[in-house]
This record gives sequence, C-alpha cells and structure tokens, in this order.
Amino acid sequence: MRRHLRYLVLLLILLFVAVNEAVNKMRTTSWERPLWVRVYAVNADGSSTTDKYIDSLESQDFEPVEKFINREARRHGVPIEAIDIEYDGRLQSHPPQPPTGQSVAENIWWSLKFRAWATRRGWSSDKDDGDIELFVSYYDTATTQSLRHSVGLQGGLIALINAFADKAYSGSNQVVIAHELMHTLGATDKYDAGSLPVHPQGYAEPFNQPRYPQARAEIMGGRIPLSPRQARMPESLGEVVVGTYTAAEIRWPVEGQ
Repeated sequence: MRRHLRYLVLLLILLFVAVNEAVNKMRTTSWERPLWVRVYAVNADGSSTTDKYIDSLESQDFEPVEKFINREARRHGVPIEAIDIEYDGRLQSHPPQPPTGQSVAENIWWSLKFRAWATRRGWSSDKDDGDIELFVSYYDTATTQSLRHSVGLQGGLIALINAFADKAYSGSNQVVIAHELMHTLGATDKYDAGSLPVHPQGYAEPFNQPRYPQARAEIMGGRIPLSPRQARMPESLGEVVVGTYTAAEIRWPVEGQ
C-alpha cells in the first residue's frame, strides 16, 4: 500500500511538472516582451583563485550573451529585444550537481531537487525572481581541466552552468551560457554522441557548397564543423549563430519568411 502511495505521489508531481513546463513554454516564447534573465555566480571548488575571479565579474562580462541572443532574434524577425540580462552577484549556497550516471530516474530526481533548491533560494531572497535564472558554477583551471556537463531546464526556467574561473575562457564560457539559456527556452541539442554537430540541424550553414569547412557554429550544434569527422569549439559568440531549426523550436520567425 505504501509503495502504491509513493508511486501516486510521484505521478502527481510529474504531472504538475509537465503542466508547468507547457505553461512556461507558452509564456516564455510568446516574445511579447523581453525576458528578464538573472545570472548568479557560485564558487564551486572553494578556491581562492575562483573567489578572486568571481570578485572581478561585472555585468559587462555577460553582455555578449545578451547581445548575441538579441542580434539573432532580430535576424530571425523578432520585433523586440528578446532578453535583458542582469548579473546579480555571488551566491553562497550551491545548487545540487546532476548525477554522473545515465539513469532516467536519477536525472528526474535531480531535476526536481534542483527546482526545489532554486525555489527555496528565491523565497529566501528579498529580490524579485527573473523569468529565467542561470547559476554559473566556476572552477579554478589549476585544479580542474575538464568540466561536468551543464544543464538547462525549460520547465523550471533555470540552468546550472559549469565554467572556468579564468579570463582566457571568457569567450567559451559565454558560448556555454548562451547554449544553456537556449535550453531553458525549449531548444534541443543538435550534436551526436561524439559531440559532432548533426547535419543539417546542427550546422550554421547546412547547405553551403562545399559543405566544409563551416565558418561558424550553430548554438545548439555546439561546434564548428571542419570536416565530416572533425569540429572545433567556437572561441566566442562572434563565431556562433542560431539556426533555422533552433529558431523554430523557440518560436522565432523562420529566417527569410
């Protein structure tokens, strides 16, 4: 009996989440007004180097993300500024990290914990919540050479972004932030298991002749295709566009129509 009750409670929670996601998608992709995006920094490894880096961050460090989204929105025919980003400083509390495994149940449970953490944090804050909240966890490059996968949740309009605490990585950090922000709007990944962009969805200019090398990355494809089996990470958002497939997912007008 208790087991059935737990299953019922879980089903009710998942139903609520599904309805909430549908409502959020309609609200955030109507493009009737700019979305207010709030960014928070977290010292994920506790190092003094990461502390100093976060202390140096200013709103202008996130302006390239805002300019990129708004530039691409205009290019696709959105008649307003799509987003307005505000950097809201450091958080002392840490968001829960996603599981390392591929278990569906573990990932669902983590997403619920992450949403609950974000909700509790909002209740304890004296500031208004943004439409979308991005939590950027920074790591010292001296002790962390590779980062865990970042995650953006459309239903919760929140994202956990892992980034390097080093000015040399500012451009690539901004690409990751923009990618996860697009996830919160409903955009899907467009790369395969080997992290190569999928053709045509994950290409900036999928019908170029010759096809390779591409000059830019599609934001959800993640990399610039150089050949059928080779691609490189963009160094900044200047090398990235929002492709037609992604634009359609977030209800931007299709380019040229």
